[in-house]
Amino acid sequence: MRRHVQAALLLLTGSAVLHISVLSQVYLRYVKEGLRPFLVASAILLLLLGVVGAVRDGLPFAPRRTAGEETDDERTDDGQAADDGHAADDEHQHGHEHEHQHAHGHGHGHGHGHGHGHGHDSGPRVAWLLFLPVLALLLYAPPALGSYTAARETDNAVARVAEFDPLPEADPAPLALSGFIARVQQDRDRSLAGRTVLMTGFVTPAKDRAGTWYLTRLVVSCCAADSRSLRVRVHGAPAPPADTWVTVTGTWHPGGGGALGTATASVAIDARTVRRVAEPVNPYQDTTPLLP
Repeated sequence: MRRHVQAALLLLTGSAVLHISVLSQVYLRYVKEGLRPFLVASAILLLLLGVVGAVRDGLPFAPRRTAGEETDDERTDDGQAADDGHAADDEHQHGHEHEHQHAHGHGHGHGHGHGHGHGHDSGPRVAWLLFLPVLALLLYAPPALGSYTAARETDNAVARVAEFDPLPEADPAPLALSGFIARVQQDRDRSLAGRTVLMTGFVTPAKDRAGTWYLTRLVVSCCAADSRSLRVRVHGAPAPPADTWVTVTGTWHPGGGGALGTATASVAIDARTVRRVAEPVNPYQDTTPLLP
């Protein structure tokens, strides 16, 4: 990869990062909202490096050299290679063979050094693959993680809650998935008993039990690579297509576990309604849904 192409890659990479972090909110598919300033700073740095490279090496084409013109590196390499060829011939060859090998060594050294000098302006060919993720961000940004990842994650790791606030008086009561899970398995006052709740997430198929599926959220600590899943099993409603975002209203499903408010209680809901909704801007934020 020539230097002027490397400069173009820096400019494209900086533009792509700036596009997803400033001109849109696509970056929320990959990292937490708090990392946005670092993305912007990185994009600006890449653009500056690309501009410096472009001014130095020329864009869109590398500057042409006149016939017979050599760079300082080429002249240095040529002289060094020729000297090495002379030294090797003087040490190992004699007589006519010495003269023949001397000429051959000089020519070989000169050719090798000349070729090596040209190599200073380029990098490994595999570097061209770096254009693929850059073009992907510019032309078609990959979607956020979904059901494929959620089905393979360790789920429902929620923090211990010392004391629960009263449920909202609205009916149904809007809850984040983490709040529902915590109340099911930790709330000794059984505040969910007989209450209808409303939660939002995406659909993950349940392969272990026919007729059920999971309402799911993925939450992250830093970026998509450290995601963990929150899942509530849904009973009593046909499963929409995988990865569909839905809002579910219903009541706690008591079957298949311990009593409500204990660690063995089933994290499940008997659905009354399932309504399709748009994917939220930040899919990794487990927020309380708004009432319709």
